[in-house]
Amino acid sequence: MMIKQQGILLLILLGFGLAGCRQDADKADAYGNFEVEETVIAAQASGELLQFNVEEGDRLQAGQLLGYIDSTTLVIQKQELKANIAAVEVQRVNIAAEQKVLDAELANLQRELHRLQKLLKAEAATQKQVDDLQGNIKVVQRKKEALNSKYVVLDAQVEAMQQKMALLDEQLQRCQVVNPLDGLVLTKLARAHELVAPGKPLYKIANLQDIYLKAYVSETQLAALRLGQQVKVAIDDGKELRTLPGKITWIASEAEFTPKIIQTKEERVNLVYGIKVAVDNDGLLKIGMPGEVYFE
Repeated sequence: MMIKQQGILLLILLGFGLAGCRQDADKADAYGNFEVEETVIAAQASGELLQFNVEEGDRLQAGQLLGYIDSTTLVIQKQELKANIAAVEVQRVNIAAEQKVLDAELANLQRELHRLQKLLKAEAATQKQVDDLQGNIKVVQRKKEALNSKYVVLDAQVEAMQQKMALLDEQLQRCQVVNPLDGLVLTKLARAHELVAPGKPLYKIANLQDIYLKAYVSETQLAALRLGQQVKVAIDDGKELRTLPGKITWIASEAEFTPKIIQTKEERVNLVYGIKVAVDNDGLLKIGMPGEVYFE
C-alpha cells in the first residue's frame, strides 16, 4: 500500500514537472504593448477658431472639413484686389477709346496729306503745308505709341494683383481645418473660439490600421532577428490567447535600459533592444493592449 502511494505521488510530481516544462517551452520570446504612429494636426493660419467639430474617439476621413479660422480680413483684402483689377480694366477701356479717336484723327490727316501731295504736284499747295501736316501725323503716331505703352503698365499691375490674389486664396484655404488622413482622434487640443496661430496643435490622430507591437529583446536574441522576419503575435481576447501573424519592421540600433513594464525572455536583463512588429488590425487591437511575440 505504501509503495502504491509513493508511485502515485511520483506520477503527480512528474506531471507538475512536465507542465512546468511545457510552460517554459510556451513562454513568449518578447513582450510589449501595441502602439501607433501619432500625427499632430496643427493650425495653418492665425485668428479665432470659429468652428471646430472634433471630439476624441471620432473616426475621420482624409479630406473631411472639420472647421475654419476667422478669415474676415483676408476676404476684405481679396475684395479690395478685385475692385482694383476692375479699375484697371476701366482704364484699359478708356485707353482703347482714346486709341479709336487717334486712329480716326490719323486717318483724316493721312487723307489730307494725300490731297496736299497732289496739290503740291500741281503747284496748288506749298511744301510747308505738306511738312506741317507730316509733323502732325508724327505727333498723333507718338500719342498712339504712348497709349500702347500704358497697356504694358496696366498688364504689369494686373499681374501683380493676380499674384496677390493667388496668395490670398492660399491663405483662405489654410483657414479651413481639413483632416489630412484617415484615422481615430486620440486627443483634442483646441476648442472653438480659441485664438490660434500657425503651428498650434489642434488634435492628435492615428490610423489604427497601421498598429504595431513595440517589444524588447536581449542582445542574445538580437542576432537571430532581421527586418521583414515573419513572427507570431499573441493577445488575450478575453477567453484565450489569440495568435496573429506579424512582421518585424524595425530593430533598434542602440540598446536601452529595460522599461519597467517590459520583461524579456531572460527576465529583465539590464540592456535590451526595441523592435516593432507590424500586425494587421481587424478592429480587435487597441492602443496600449499588451502582446507577446514568438519568433519560432
